[in-house]
Amino acid sequence: MKAAWLGWAEVMDAWRVVPRLLMLLYGYICWMTWQWFTALPDPGGEQSAFAAVIWGAAAVWWGHYVKTGRDWADAPKS
Repeated sequence: MKAAWLGWAEVMDAWRVVPRLLMLLYGYICWMTWQWFTALPDPGGEQSAFAAVIWGAAAVWWGHYVKTGRDWADAPKS
């Protein structure tokens, strides 16, 4: 049973399921922020700052996502 769980964990790690889901979720948040911001009749400074923070954090999320993950150089050879 332990080997099955370790195999499943290996697959989840290799496919980076959780980080991909988080990236999709944050993409949705960015999309909804853009929809909200463009629907405002007269956006003020506070609304602009809020949208800028959401979109600026998207760059940080993306940078973290692409710099992390499995190091395939250490993977066992099949």
